[in-house]
Amino acid sequence: MNAVDKAGTAGASAAVGASAAPTAGAAGATEPVRPAAVSVHRAYKRFGERQVLAGIDLEVPAGQVLAVLGPSGSGKSTLLRVINHLEQLDAGHVEVGGEPVGVRRHRGRFKELGPRQIRAQRSRIGFVFQDFNLFPHLTALDNVAAAPVATRRAGRAQARERARELLGRVGLADRAEAYPRQLSGGQQQRVAIARALALDPGVILFDEPTSALDPELVGEVLAVIRDLATSGTTLIVVTHEIGFARDVADAVVFLDGGRIVEQGPPDQVLTAPRHPRTREFLSRVL
Repeated sequence: MNAVDKAGTAGASAAVGASAAPTAGAAGATEPVRPAAVSVHRAYKRFGERQVLAGIDLEVPAGQVLAVLGPSGSGKSTLLRVINHLEQLDAGHVEVGGEPVGVRRHRGRFKELGPRQIRAQRSRIGFVFQDFNLFPHLTALDNVAAAPVATRRAGRAQARERARELLGRVGLADRAEAYPRQLSGGQQQRVAIARALALDPGVILFDEPTSALDPELVGEVLAVIRDLATSGTTLIVVTHEIGFARDVADAVVFLDGGRIVEQGPPDQVLTAPRHPRTREFLSRVL
């Protein structure tokens, strides 16, 4: 049985910040709970002898902002990378919008999708990397317009018009024709956020978006993410910015050793953590 086949055994997922049961209205009717935008089921991932993810179960409701905290090497970045199938799981599976990512169900097992199908799925999941990953030979405008053109979501003129709107949204309308080398780190990261928005994804993943920035540039990037948090887009943000997590996130997950050791509302996890490992971590970073 190969790694993807093993993904057919999924455990019960733990919802973060949302009840799993319907709620009764005033007249006794029930209101359906919003479906999970992202569901991770019994996710295992190993690199050589190192177990990076050790049975992660996670559900992120649509429209929620989830902050993911944890020490270096705890599996935070790998968790993001398996959500959009940049890394293939050894066991378990991920769903985005109720659809398995990178695999399809076949006779009770999961089989790997083809490259074209995986690319199509990734186009609906935005990803903002810590080191920007902009094309150095393209202007800010063309970096943002590239994906809609490549995926044939829009013609070149339409994509560039939309790119100008998005650059304006992140405060860079006047830098549309600048190349990455002509932009500060904070400006490059804002271009990367605009690029992630260009395909109108339902989910955006942020992998420590401020870790490569000088301290004075962190605020401008966090301000853009704060604005996105009010837009209804589901955000999963790996971050070491505890104040940001407290102020903006709907829920916080703390990872250690490839496992979720604590999760809940920011006030509970960050102010009154229950797990000794969470308390130890926060005592060092606060």
